[in-house]
Amino acid sequence: MAHEKHEKSAKNNEKSPEKSMEKSNGAQPKRKAMIMETVLRDAHQSLFATRMRTSDMIPILEAMDEVGYHSLEAWGGATFDACMRFLDECPWERLRTIRKHVKKTKLQMLLRGQNLLGYRHYADDAVREFVKATVGNGIDILRVFDALNDLRNMEVAADQVKKEGAHLQMCISYTLSPVHTLDAFADMAHKMAQMGADSIAIKDMAGLLSPVDCAKLVKAIKAKIDLPIQLHAHYTSGMGSMTYYAGLEAGASVVDTAISPLAMGTSQPPTESLVASLAGGELDTGIDLEKLIPVAEHFKKVREKYSHLITDVGVDINILRYQIPGGMYSNMVSQLKELNAADRLEDVMKEIPVVRKAMGYPPLVTPTSQMVGTQATFNVVSGQRWKNMSKEVKQYFLGYYGTPPAPLDAEVQKIAIGDEKPITCRPGEKIESEMEKARNDASAWALQPEDALSWLMYPQVAKEFLPKKYARITQRDTGLNELVDESAYPA
Repeated sequence: MAHEKHEKSAKNNEKSPEKSMEKSNGAQPKRKAMIMETVLRDAHQSLFATRMRTSDMIPILEAMDEVGYHSLEAWGGATFDACMRFLDECPWERLRTIRKHVKKTKLQMLLRGQNLLGYRHYADDAVREFVKATVGNGIDILRVFDALNDLRNMEVAADQVKKEGAHLQMCISYTLSPVHTLDAFADMAHKMAQMGADSIAIKDMAGLLSPVDCAKLVKAIKAKIDLPIQLHAHYTSGMGSMTYYAGLEAGASVVDTAISPLAMGTSQPPTESLVASLAGGELDTGIDLEKLIPVAEHFKKVREKYSHLITDVGVDINILRYQIPGGMYSNMVSQLKELNAADRLEDVMKEIPVVRKAMGYPPLVTPTSQMVGTQATFNVVSGQRWKNMSKEVKQYFLGYYGTPPAPLDAEVQKIAIGDEKPITCRPGEKIESEMEKARNDASAWALQPEDALSWLMYPQVAKEFLPKKYARITQRDTGLNELVDESAYPA
């Protein structure tokens, strides 16, 4: 078990009176705020549906490498799917290309624990193979999270990250509920340290973390463990930059920002503003604003290229009013319009806390935010609670997504699963090994070992993408390419 394997090293990360005393009596080391730039991943995922191409990145990568960022978030999240599905690009080739141009700065990625970069849990052998390939292709820091904050769903990925010698950043999905207290989050961070975490990320998907609460949370975690804390927020509520400043003052080390043309709205706070705000103080980032100007100029052009995909939401006050992510709110508005029930929005908003309580207060992040929002809509529109339930919600009540933060409502669970018995083990233990079959299925078109992982996570997408890539690279006619001048590959 990963918990046992890293228990010894984790003890070094726990706060001890002696360690704290030494720090207070001795000279304080100079603190410096550090920046992870999100423009290569989360910024464009948030603003224009992950459509940025590798060719849009290449011309500026070497200049970004000279800025002095703590890290560049370059991979993970939805980029893997979008590369194959929409851009006809190999995600593994994108990672290798970025690594080729970025020689000094660490590359970072977001990994959904046992879900990897897909939308279901995968077998343990697949999780280990994916982590090996990820580190082998150039990722230095892996941020591992789970939608339910179920540490069992991070266990295998975390263990393999440590075995590969990469930096393991374990991630708390921040949310608001009666059970998500400061003590609960601090205890979670302590357990993550015991699992071998090298740093802790606080991931605020909705922009709900206020400056006051952020300072309290950082201090609560720092009182339990002595690990670097990294903050991740979205600007949809308008609090992002203030929250970052409060968190840094309280002891956080790194914040996630986006270069200004791709900042704010549903993206992150702007890089340049934070660098300028901290300049000259004890948290000075050490980054020269002049080095950020060419980066901003480049991505200003990229933003213009994709402007047709960008909806400028500004500050969405509904996030603060209803305490839900902006994407979840907009999805429910769209669902109700399709059902000719737009006038029931207020009723659905009031139903969300009811549904969430019955489901054990899951954090509102993919995929649980979709489950909660859809179920609340069903309950209101049908006029009867729990009359209609999606397959995903039933699987959730059976335990196949993991253990929620609070107990499930027993009556609702009975409605959902009847006499079926829910699982209590780690969900990944129920999945048979998958890699051998994936390698066989992908073998006709695979040109690299990683293609089997692409096939496993997105089989329908890979069935179209891999043959096209095979034909393009080998110059062999697979019968899938359009003819140009009566030839699939004109001279």
